[in-house]
Amino acid sequence: MIDHRHTSVGKSAVVTLYEPGGSLYRPRIVSFDAQLAILRIEGDEDRTTSGRRRRPFSAALTATRDVIVDLSGLTFADPSLMIDLACLAQRLRARGVTLWLAHPQPNIRTLIETVGLHRLPAVRIDGAKPAFT
Repeated sequence: MIDHRHTSVGKSAVVTLYEPGGSLYRPRIVSFDAQLAILRIEGDEDRTTSGRRRRPFSAALTATRDVIVDLSGLTFADPSLMIDLACLAQRLRARGVTLWLAHPQPNIRTLIETVGLHRLPAVRIDGAKPAFT
């Protein structure tokens, strides 16, 4: 349920959208393009945004070819995203599909390597240069 709180000033109105729990509404930052099999993740992702990942991640499960996860616009992530990606990779692997992690920022690549996501059998990361050198 979204609570619409607004203040009228003359003929214009300022509308702020709130989600249950009182957090300010943010546009969806995870999307899946079924035609290209590209899962785009942008902005900040943590456990508070995990609910917004469900629909695009579920859509990615229907892919009939390798899924590319475009991480170029992801600026922050916590381990909850890595867990969700690991679960997605495991389910895709059962269907013979690989999860490709593309263009992670250095801090995101470090997180991927720290949690070991890149070592899973159905996960590949673009580029050969590791974050840890």
